[in-house]
Amino acid sequence: MAIKLPALTLPHGLRPAFIAGGAALFAAFFMVLTATWAVYAIESRTARAITSQLLADGITWAAVSTNGLQVQMSGTAPNEAARFRAVNIAGGVVDAGRIRDGFEVAAVRALQAPRFSVEVLRNADEISLIGLVPAYVGEDRSDGEATLIADVSSIAAGLPVSDMLESADYPAPQGWVAAMEFGVKALRLLPRSKISVAADRVSITAISDSAEEKRRLEAKLADLTPAGLAVEIDISAPRPVLTPFTLRFVKDTGGARFDACSADSDVSRERILAAAIAAGGPGRSICTIGLGVPTPRWAEAAEAGIAAVAALGGGTVTFSDADVTLLAEQGTDQARYDRVVGELQTALPPVFSLTATLPPPPKSVSATKGPAEFTAVLSAEGRVELRGRLTDELLRAAVDSFARAEFGADKVYTATRLDGDLPDGWPVRVLAGIDALSSLTEGQLLVRADVVEVSGVTGSQEARERISQVLSNRLGPGQTFKVQVRYDEALDPLAALPTAEQCVAGLNGIVNARKITFTPGSAEIDASARGTLDALATLLKDCPGLAMEVAGHTDSQGSEGGNLALSQARAEAVLVALQGRRLPVEGFVAKGYGESTPLADNKTEAGREANRRIAFTLRGAPAAAAARPAEGGARAPVADAARPQTTLSTAGTPPDDATVALAPVELAAGDVAPDGAAPDLGATRSISLPALPDVVFEPTDEVYPRPKHRETP
Repeated sequence: MAIKLPALTLPHGLRPAFIAGGAALFAAFFMVLTATWAVYAIESRTARAITSQLLADGITWAAVSTNGLQVQMSGTAPNEAARFRAVNIAGGVVDAGRIRDGFEVAAVRALQAPRFSVEVLRNADEISLIGLVPAYVGEDRSDGEATLIADVSSIAAGLPVSDMLESADYPAPQGWVAAMEFGVKALRLLPRSKISVAADRVSITAISDSAEEKRRLEAKLADLTPAGLAVEIDISAPRPVLTPFTLRFVKDTGGARFDACSADSDVSRERILAAAIAAGGPGRSICTIGLGVPTPRWAEAAEAGIAAVAALGGGTVTFSDADVTLLAEQGTDQARYDRVVGELQTALPPVFSLTATLPPPPKSVSATKGPAEFTAVLSAEGRVELRGRLTDELLRAAVDSFARAEFGADKVYTATRLDGDLPDGWPVRVLAGIDALSSLTEGQLLVRADVVEVSGVTGSQEARERISQVLSNRLGPGQTFKVQVRYDEALDPLAALPTAEQCVAGLNGIVNARKITFTPGSAEIDASARGTLDALATLLKDCPGLAMEVAGHTDSQGSEGGNLALSQARAEAVLVALQGRRLPVEGFVAKGYGESTPLADNKTEAGREANRRIAFTLRGAPAAAAARPAEGGARAPVADAARPQTTLSTAGTPPDDATVALAPVELAAGDVAPDGAAPDLGATRSISLPALPDVVFEPTDEVYPRPKHRETP
């Protein structure tokens, strides 16, 4: 049953009043809402304006909020000046009275110590000290400046010491004491030097008297270097003054070779060595760059003389300053001899004087008297036995005294006989021969009327050249002499010290034989590269103090920027791996080259594989100079195709004591040998490498001594 409620009805008089009240209430609500929105909009606009101005002035640490007309500012200012600056900026946007400063100021940090460094300059006149040192050093907190001045004064030995040092009231930073002690030790060794010392690095620039001294000093400094200290060493050796300026090229049954080779420049040396190669000589020979050349056309004359020996089929050409002696072999055809001598005379520059000799057939000698001879035998113990003929008692006394002066008073045994019929010039030939013999460790001297012959073994790579210079200078032009000297590396006290170029060549030889591989697309070194890294570590233990670059290269797949970043990361990964093996890599830097220096065509898989590589270069050398493609990759041509080659194959495993003989080739900076051989940049020798799996090294048959004087001023 439905229930009906009565309808609500207002009295007719109340309806207008109710409607009016509702309208008023709605209007009031709308006004409040509008006012609230207006206040919020004004506050937001104010906060945005102040924040924008703060950010425009580089203030990012301040926060702005509003509360009605008030502007609240909060945040941590780095200092009071920054706080005032933020408040002033806000005051430029709104009335300063509306700003409420709620900033905090960061605590003032302790003042940081300055960077201490000292530069020491030493020459023959004085020692100068320039720089900033800590006020106290060592556990006993001794005076840093006074300690340094005392150490340097003890080295000066009476020379004035210019003190331009300043000190700061701070303790010595970590590493300062060790670096300074090493710098003082280096200063004691180097009479002409500049040594810059900081807590984390020591830089040494010095001048030595010779190439031997340069290597000795580098080895000594490497031994003195404290662990963890980065050291840069640059010691230069001046070009020697060669007197006389000598070149001697021989071609006989033993092959073609230089007994002595001098050049006045790198270009001159390259021309001379190229001429020797064309005449059948070795691809690597000692050729000293020195001062004292008689004419700028020295290389032109040397080329003509070497070509003359080749045209004769054998013989000797000797240059002693501007005197040229051409000696043909016995039995040389007279017509050929005349033609070659005439051509050489025409080819020589005007300053040179030529003496040519065609030896006559040998003459019979009286069996009873025998040929006139003088001999000297130098034993491995340094004892000398003099036998044979001398002209008179005066010469015998002179020879005995000269030998005692050269070899030692208690090491000379003289058993000579007198003969007044000896040829003219006999005393000069004997004394010159003894002088030449003194350059050997063990050997023999034979003096006859027609020849002076010196043979033996030496531990000096310069001995053959010095002997040729002595005999050429003492005997004079046109005189015949022979030099048969063998270099024995075991007798060379410096042979065990690899040069920087040898170290780089060895490192690149290792990574070319067995590449350092990475996980595709990443800088993670593959586990298969452990043997390669171990081989690098073994070699680097003998190469301390190098300033070297570890270069990373990629193929062209992917973006250029991505390849650059990947190559950088891979180079850094290799450097970290070497550092983890506790190697002296303080002077190493890692650098990625991306796809910028390809060795082969990126369109083929073999080319891309060759371009993905790690290479080592000395700092300052072109990165591509040491880069070398993997087996099977394309290679750039060598400048001189006639140079001998060393092959590198992957057809087996070498014994543990495998030795790589660097090929006797002359490579210019940036050359890449077509056979993958490591470049020989001035020093050809054997470098022992640990065995690498699946690698066989096939060196050339001959390994020639490395030159001593390859430095340029």
